[in-house]
Amino acid sequence: MTDRIVSVNLGQRGYDIYVGSGLTARAGALIAPLLARPQVVIVTDENVAPRRLAPLQAALDTAGIGHDAIILPPGEGQKSFAGLERLCDALLARKVERRDKVIALGGGVIGDLVGFACSILRRGTDFIQIPTTLLAQVDSSVGGKTAINVKYGKNLLGAFHQPRLVLADVDALDSLPPRELRAGYAEVVKYGLLGDADFFAWLEQHGEALLAGDTALRIEAVARCCAHKARIVMADEREEGERALLNLGHTFGHALEAETGYSARLLHGEGVAIGMALAFKLSAKLGLCDAALPARVIAHLRRCAMPAGIGDVDGAAGFDAETLLAHMGQDKKVRAGQLVFILAEAIGRAVIRDDVSKDAVLALLNEELAAIAGPGPVPGHNTLRKAR
Repeated sequence: MTDRIVSVNLGQRGYDIYVGSGLTARAGALIAPLLARPQVVIVTDENVAPRRLAPLQAALDTAGIGHDAIILPPGEGQKSFAGLERLCDALLARKVERRDKVIALGGGVIGDLVGFACSILRRGTDFIQIPTTLLAQVDSSVGGKTAINVKYGKNLLGAFHQPRLVLADVDALDSLPPRELRAGYAEVVKYGLLGDADFFAWLEQHGEALLAGDTALRIEAVARCCAHKARIVMADEREEGERALLNLGHTFGHALEAETGYSARLLHGEGVAIGMALAFKLSAKLGLCDAALPARVIAHLRRCAMPAGIGDVDGAAGFDAETLLAHMGQDKKVRAGQLVFILAEAIGRAVIRDDVSKDAVLALLNEELAAIAGPGPVPGHNTLRKAR
């Protein structure tokens, strides 16, 4: 099966994204031309290492590239000051030089953490992304946004630091837990909803087969998402305009993640899925889009066994609308204290709005929370508990 190659043209900071099957076995040959010396450090976590580390090491051995590995505990908790300090210490202890390459082998947490560490290590060290989750392959590994979380919110400390190469081997998706795979699929859906109605229609036709394991469909979806993101990044590398559209669903989603303590109660992609459904509901209430569109979005999420409402989160009955709104106040897109939302005029046409009243947001949140507390089950409620 032929690789798909997407180029991110950013001058000296440009790089290629390879999407295909069997890329890990060829990683050494693809990485070797980028190295100032034949040596790398791989950073991964305890969940990924048993499945993906040995094949990568074998590929590096074949290419004559020396390697060392740093294996971190898994989880969003590593994206912290403490986690950043531990990783930087480990890299410096291995005498990583400025011209060396560090490989981020894992999902979005590893990619974000390694990228941020490399952005400050010796004032800038190159890194390579080998994303092992669907979410990372279609989104977080591309574009150079790196960050850690702090008590005030998610990804609030970070840097724009582009990778030198991205190798998205869809074979890595075969061993993902179903829940994590579906969480990543939320980011795939996002690309259709924000700027490609034809792609969303394609997903409505093929999404379930993609999730079930069809390799060709996975390559097509990952390549199309990467190409879409590459176009946006090339036009707006530092998120000063159009790139903010990539945050569709994230303002609501990040608030829910904060309320659940960035824990396994709600994965990032699950928060994005719920956030996209809420963004379409808010858009319809504001008269920006057809009133029937939220139901179409929610129907696709439900068919793919994904959460689509606040009631799908464990413990949601205890949430408070004012508290969720306060979490949104720490969103990176806030301008002069005003919340900025990515909303929809149609499927495939998202817009940036900074004129949404807090009252409108509170009304939607209270409506959602009232539905949880009301008589009878919420449709799809406990989706996340079933997914486990």
